[in-house]
Amino acid sequence: MEYTFGPVPSRRLGRSLGVNPIPFKTCNYSCVYCQLGHTINFTNKRETFFPPDEMADEIVDVCKKKFDKIDYITFVGEGEPTLYKGLYTVVESIKKSCNKPIAIITNGGLFYEKEVRWDVSLFDVILSKIDAPDERTFRRINRPYKGITFEKFINGMMALKNEFKGKLWIETMLVKGINDTEDVLYKIRQVLDTINPHKRFVSIPTRPPQEEWVKIPDPDTLFKAFKILNAVPIYEVEYGEFDLGDSIEQGILTLIKRHPLRMEEVLKVLRERGIDNPEDYMKRIKEKHGIKLKEFMGFTYLLPPERR
Repeated sequence: MEYTFGPVPSRRLGRSLGVNPIPFKTCNYSCVYCQLGHTINFTNKRETFFPPDEMADEIVDVCKKKFDKIDYITFVGEGEPTLYKGLYTVVESIKKSCNKPIAIITNGGLFYEKEVRWDVSLFDVILSKIDAPDERTFRRINRPYKGITFEKFINGMMALKNEFKGKLWIETMLVKGINDTEDVLYKIRQVLDTINPHKRFVSIPTRPPQEEWVKIPDPDTLFKAFKILNAVPIYEVEYGEFDLGDSIEQGILTLIKRHPLRMEEVLKVLRERGIDNPEDYMKRIKEKHGIKLKEFMGFTYLLPPERR
């Protein structure tokens, strides 16, 4: 599968068929907590990276084959999906052939552009994020491309909320020492109240982040954050069904580029697929393809060889 992966488990979207419309780590942010590592192609230029008809055909084909295993079709990919200029065309085509709700997970940094708001207008759910209440914190945690100011970002989000006919969900990622103090949290709450999304979530880095120094807030701080932001806490489930496809080896390589996995999760799935010695199998795959291992929060994660 060139453009799709999974389905993978999601606490927000159930069983999610992922769609990747952009090249690896093409993004207009360089968030300190990003699970995909450092941004390789740091850009704010939108392009039609792949043919829209090819992408739509693959999504529809996979949707029909795995229809009962899918709750959402989710555009998320390996960076910022709104940098893909063919979003409207692809989603319009999918909706004609596959009766599943379609979501996009985005940093929201381009919503100040009217064209981008139009391109996402057919989605059923837009899941964006607000991690900061001001320019200084915005720069510290999200590190956006030059020209994307906090004011433009928030104005774009407000314009989207006024125009969008679907559901807007906002997630706030908390990083210890940056945006987890009561003062900052109450300011984020004011921003959220102004935009008034349909749902609010609070999350923490649960996979190896871009920057080694990134830590999760203390439990007491997290509890206060849920209350202050009036948001639902989101932590990834320990286990869940994810689809490796017909080729186990290729499935692992494809999935970890977009969704780093715990080693224990992969070993469990391999046993279920009938692999007698999953540890030896993974050792061979790791050495063959240069898969990286990373310890984070007491777990070992599989990371793609492209990660920096």
